[in-house]
Amino acid sequence: MRAAPHVLAIVLAGGEGKRLYPFTADRAKPAVPFGGTYRLIDFVLSNLVNGGYERICVLTQYKSHSLDRHIAQTWWVSGFHGEYITSVPAQQRLGKRWFTGSADAILQSLNLVHDENPDYLVVFGADHVYRMDPSQMVAAHIASGASATVAGIRVPRDEAHALGCIDADDDGRITRFVEKPADPPATPDDPTMTLASMGNYVFTTDALIEALRADSANEDSGHDMGGDIIPAFVARGEAAVYDFRDNEVPGATERDRGYWRDVGTIDAFYDAHMDLVSPNPVFTLYNRHWPIRGETSNLAPAKFIGGGSVQNSVVGAGSIIKATAVSGSVIATDVVIEDGAVVQDCVVMPGVRIKSGAVVRNAILDKNVVVSPMAQLGVDLERDRTLHTVSDGGIVAVGKGVIVE
Repeated sequence: MRAAPHVLAIVLAGGEGKRLYPFTADRAKPAVPFGGTYRLIDFVLSNLVNGGYERICVLTQYKSHSLDRHIAQTWWVSGFHGEYITSVPAQQRLGKRWFTGSADAILQSLNLVHDENPDYLVVFGADHVYRMDPSQMVAAHIASGASATVAGIRVPRDEAHALGCIDADDDGRITRFVEKPADPPATPDDPTMTLASMGNYVFTTDALIEALRADSANEDSGHDMGGDIIPAFVARGEAAVYDFRDNEVPGATERDRGYWRDVGTIDAFYDAHMDLVSPNPVFTLYNRHWPIRGETSNLAPAKFIGGGSVQNSVVGAGSIIKATAVSGSVIATDVVIEDGAVVQDCVVMPGVRIKSGAVVRNAILDKNVVVSPMAQLGVDLERDRTLHTVSDGGIVAVGKGVIVE
């Protein structure tokens, strides 16, 4: 039997996530809670582990304490076979400077690569919601003979200006790669669609090391994986695209097959949650063949008291809902919603308390928010804008620990 290729996974988790403020005011973007019991980083780590990759370095920088703690508590492994999942902070190994970009983050962490000495490097982002088997992408990379492979997904052309965009020939070689273009290129078979980068890459190790060192010597470079490293491989004809449509995940439904969401804005973050709550969800959390691993806690089951109703909602363990009307919402763990409150189309993170008679609509409440009795959110957006962040789509975002009067 031929031995499997030796792979090291590197997860880029140093992002500040300014567009998700206030949820990134006190934490790195990959540590933002999602889906009631997860954090954003749990999706990429689950995909890697489910795909058989258990030697994973998570590169962190911005306000990483809660992220580091989550990885230590949730993602510890025995190490019996040499596996490890570890967070690695910026260490100024190449001088008195922090990471200046995602490529520089890997350059400054090459000691991890040299210690492991892998044949291939899987370099994935840490803040997208999706399921993917990375081993299939690695196999496609090896078969292509390319030095770099970029995972691509088809997105509406009018939404692609915020992503890296790909042109490729019939053999899958990338002929052009542009970051966040004003006029995204169309796919050959559909002028309304663009092939966009998912921020997931596979590299032949020696080729990436050479590219990183050349990039570090370029004073005009932004030292970014998508902005600088991938275009350099494209210019040499050494980059291939892996079509996400070809990825087969065990247990996927027809409805959620090929699902991927960039949740970089409040509206995108909110919409991804709304994808979870319909009776036939766009993205299901209940695929036992490819589970998403999240936080574990010694909490009692959720409890429902008195009348009221809960419809089309996800409710986490330890939550108590008392004679309320809850609909279309993701309710996380350890949430208490008291008598007479109304919660409609909301994302409620752990530890939130919504008091009697309060009305909360189209809102995201961060951890430990308290909504006072009879208070209202999402009812009068003009008033809400004077007190809280309101997105372009009209979603009210309330930061951690705020008391809503």
